[in-house]
Amino acid sequence: MATDRRNELGDFLRSRREKLSPKTVGLRPGRRRRTPGLRREEVAELAGIGVDWYIRLEQGRSVSPSVTTVDALARALRLTKVEHAHLRALTGNADRRAFRRETVPDSLCRLIESLDQPAYVTGRRWDVLAWNKAADEVFAFDRLPEEDRNVLICILTLPATRKLFGAGWADEAKRVVAQFRATHDLWAGDPAFVALLERLHRGSPEFAGWWKAHDIRAAAAGRKQLKHPKKGLLRFEHASFQANDDPSLKLVIYTPV
Repeated sequence: MATDRRNELGDFLRSRREKLSPKTVGLRPGRRRRTPGLRREEVAELAGIGVDWYIRLEQGRSVSPSVTTVDALARALRLTKVEHAHLRALTGNADRRAFRRETVPDSLCRLIESLDQPAYVTGRRWDVLAWNKAADEVFAFDRLPEEDRNVLICILTLPATRKLFGAGWADEAKRVVAQFRATHDLWAGDPAFVALLERLHRGSPEFAGWWKAHDIRAAAAGRKQLKHPKKGLLRFEHASFQANDDPSLKLVIYTPV
């Protein structure tokens, strides 16, 4: 694994370990603990692996756990299905080329332009690559410079978008950060992703705390309520779809409720 991805693996394991209490996993509290959560040796014991080997994993050192070991760690740390899948992805050995901004096929552009409801396409880095008129009327993508056309930048750093989400802004922001984290960790260290993180840290006081929590969520359909300055209160159901031509592309559609 690349060094940056190993570091993200170590950080993820540590964050999950620190969120568990001995009581949760059936252990006695024992002597006083200076830090929250389980000790490293307790995780190693629960997973049935060597303490030194587990420490090497948390320290981001060069080790390659088997699928069996990864599954044992997932059980020991009480990971959800989404977190378990993320752990497996982090311990994979696939090499990645440098990130390049995706191109949306003409057929997909024509599809979203034909829709009456808001729709747009994002890439791996959550850049907004294409959108229709209905989406522009809600999110004003046309008026944004290209470097601002990114879901995370819009939600976390732009006052207009924050105002659009109103009282639900914090929940929405935490949701997208946790969903993006699953992708970021696989691209950790890539200059394009590093630049995005630097901008989010500069532009959002809340981002650092949410990022440190290392929460992982899967993409899911749901509902959103927006307070538009001209259209008033808008309620939508939203869902996302992966493009067959390029799995890195995601089509997002908002259906008025």
